[in-house]
Amino acid sequence: MSSGSRKFGLSKSKITSFEQCPKRLWLQTHRPDLAELDAGAEARFAAGHEVGDAACSLCSGGIMIEAEPDLAAALQRTQELTSASAQDPLFEATFAHDGVLVRVDIMEPDGLGGWHVAEVKSSTSRKDYHVADLATQLWVLREAGVQVSSAAIRHLNNQFFLTDEGNYHGAFVDTPSLEDAKPIALKRPKLVAEIRSVLDGEEPARDPGGHCHDPFPCEFVAYCSRDLETARYPISSLPRTGKQLAAKWAEHGIAELKDVPAGSFTNAVHARIHEAVLSGVAYHDVDGARRIVDDWTFPRTYLDFETIAFALPRWLGTKPWEQVPFQFSAHIEDCEGQITHREFLSLDGKDPRRACAEALVAQIPQDGTVIAYNAAFERACILRLAERFSDLADDLKAIAARIVDLLPVTREHWYHRDQGGSWSIKAVLPTISISGDYAMLDVSDGSAAQLAYLEAIAPATSEVRVAELAQSLRTYCAKDTYAMIEVLWHLIGAK
Repeated sequence: MSSGSRKFGLSKSKITSFEQCPKRLWLQTHRPDLAELDAGAEARFAAGHEVGDAACSLCSGGIMIEAEPDLAAALQRTQELTSASAQDPLFEATFAHDGVLVRVDIMEPDGLGGWHVAEVKSSTSRKDYHVADLATQLWVLREAGVQVSSAAIRHLNNQFFLTDEGNYHGAFVDTPSLEDAKPIALKRPKLVAEIRSVLDGEEPARDPGGHCHDPFPCEFVAYCSRDLETARYPISSLPRTGKQLAAKWAEHGIAELKDVPAGSFTNAVHARIHEAVLSGVAYHDVDGARRIVDDWTFPRTYLDFETIAFALPRWLGTKPWEQVPFQFSAHIEDCEGQITHREFLSLDGKDPRRACAEALVAQIPQDGTVIAYNAAFERACILRLAERFSDLADDLKAIAARIVDLLPVTREHWYHRDQGGSWSIKAVLPTISISGDYAMLDVSDGSAAQLAYLEAIAPATSEVRVAELAQSLRTYCAKDTYAMIEVLWHLIGAK
């Protein structure tokens, strides 16, 4: 890469990138133009900032150390405040050692001349990479002469419910992590030297794999995958144990299911998939599907929710990352096959739960079967509404009690090799219907629906744009519920 060694500046996040994949950090450093950020990156970044601000607001009298526009001033200010007899918490205290810059989320004086360090995270539990982040900070702090008496990952409390608007006392929990981080911190000098050696060299060679999405989705996946020859029907697509089976068959030079000898799989589902791949003929047990579906009484209501989850709860009675329904679609089929459509959508930014609960009670028939795809999700949404609104609880619980799940019926009685080992509605629909392509929709999946909701409720979004988003959301959610009708009819050979 260069004729002479160069001392690349590092940070906590850059070290995390390297530990995920050395090639990722190399590309971030030398070829950032190749990055393709996913649509949700900005929303995740904003949520992290919101959580950090809330954590700081709970530390009274804290001092924020601004790093912009003058990083040198931030370093100097931090040194002054940590050298003095500290009385107040510090936010974003800034330290550097050996070209590694860290900004500590929260430092609280322990009253004995030392500090409690808190690394704030928006998850509801501690992760391994959180401890690694903390270890980087502890190493730099130690080299800066700062005495750390305790350290923790300060994450969201999944037992916290918002009872007073804007009051987040109790929303965070400290998981002590000093002892876990210490041995990692001791190895940081060696790791930093390794990182700089890699960055000073040519682009590392590494094939895509599970690390591309753990702990973060990598922005260079498309670049790294550009020249790979991928199997059309990979062994790794087999459900549950596909990766292990792929590794086993790779020892024989086989990656394609088509190349695996017939009769090689003892698992019934795997054998079924394998046969569909080899023959090119879909597995379809019409009689088995009919035996189950015949018990599903009319009117049949096909129900699907779209939900939003905030790291910090916005509405009373909600907790961190709780799924709150802001939309549903319901296609209702009578005994003669006639279809009607009903729906609910709230995009005003207010708590949508009461209006959603009332719409469910008003629009869902009081008898017949309610059909969902992966029904545990819809059932849980309705039961949370019932718990919240006692006056509607009986009606809501009655709806929940009538829910059946189309997913396991599909899994047991249909497989087309183009599903790629998945029974998601979006994988199944194209194999049975020419209307199955979601790619042409402005909102094409649940994540896109959440981003559309966030854009719609943003104060800066125009009324015209909100109307566009509303139409896109209605189209998407209605497609999901009508897709269930198409799948069910196909399973039982009705259409």
